[in-house]
Amino acid sequence: MSDIQASAVMRAEVIARHGLRQTGALPSAATGIVLLVHGRGATAESILQLADMIAMPELCYLAPQAEGFSWYPQSFMAPTAANEPYLSRALQRLAAIIAGILDSGIAPARLGVIGFSQGACLASETMLRNPMAYGFAGILSGGAIGPPGTPRDYPGSLAGTRVFLGCAAQDPHIPLGRVKETTAAFTRMGASVTERIYPGSSHGINEDELAALRTGLRQIAPQSP
Repeated sequence: MSDIQASAVMRAEVIARHGLRQTGALPSAATGIVLLVHGRGATAESILQLADMIAMPELCYLAPQAEGFSWYPQSFMAPTAANEPYLSRALQRLAAIIAGILDSGIAPARLGVIGFSQGACLASETMLRNPMAYGFAGILSGGAIGPPGTPRDYPGSLAGTRVFLGCAAQDPHIPLGRVKETTAAFTRMGASVTERIYPGSSHGINEDELAALRTGLRQIAPQSP
């Protein structure tokens, strides 16, 4: 078996082991992998619709499904104990999925991680705790997890990672201060961060954010038009 064939088999095993849903290019032929993380009450299938809106079919999009449609039960601002053991399990699961993708032969620079709402919180916390030169991170209406005053002295470096954070100025679920705190944490770890705060109180994904995602994902698929 060639190295290419072995990598394709490993990617198929990762998808099966973690029950990942997928769309876009086949993992064996994709120019990059994008891991999409859904929000509270949503599904892997629903977040995969983001692939159609991004419209970069040369990428492979993968999405895990949270048990009970939620990664953890309480607000991401709640005391940590209130979200256990679900939070630790969710962080471990997402980190294991990322590790499996990388072990299958995908370079970190060819991996993008995008989350929305609760999924954005889980994605940002996972990447801060497991730093490397990811290709791209899209944090949409979310931020790092933990109650006010949580230390953000994560070890390691995110140098080489491009990060986009987008959120409404009056998002009913995401305090603006936590978005700023998350931006500061990524920046302190060496990531190249773009933060955009939008007037209004909509908790959703707008066209400007989609454009920012496309720009960021071109870093992991440089031949894209």
